Amino acid sequence: MSSSWTTEIEVTVPAPRLFKAAILDWHNLAPKVSSGKVVSAAPVEGNGGVGSIRQFNFASGGPFTLIKERLDFLDVEKCEAKSTLVEGGGLGTYVESASTHIKVEPKAGGSVVKVTGTYKPLPGVNVAEETEKAKAAFGGVIKACEAYLVANPDACN
Repeated sequence: MSSSWTTEIEVTVPAPRLFKAAILDWHNLAPKVSSGKVVSAAPVEGNGGVGSIRQFNFASGGPFTLIKERLDFLDVEKCEAKSTLVEGGGLGTYVESASTHIKVEPKAGGSVVKVTGTYKPLPGVNVAEETEKAKAAFGGVIKACEAYLVANPDACN
């Protein structure tokens, strides 16, 4: 049985700029803005379009050492993307499958990031606990991007 969760995160950065930082360029920014957690990140397949795969390597002590995600849908104009976990990130340990849908919408004074995660938990996994971890992780990514963009007004324009 699949489960899903949603969260909304308000930021003070315009939607296109946040989308570029948090989605399109996150593999470059993550090691800079989340250096305590993300050791390195890079594309491993494709050119950044649909079907491309990126890998994020995490510092020791975290719940997992890496995540590989495949971009399944991308609409830059509408600031919307969907991706699927293809390796790491609890795949095979906590979940059988996982995907996310992210849409960044303009809002007065900034934007709102709407995230929906869909996953199939493995038997015995505490769904509520894993959901809260996932929401916190996405919130951390978005807030790290926001802080970076506010501190660097010329970045990701």
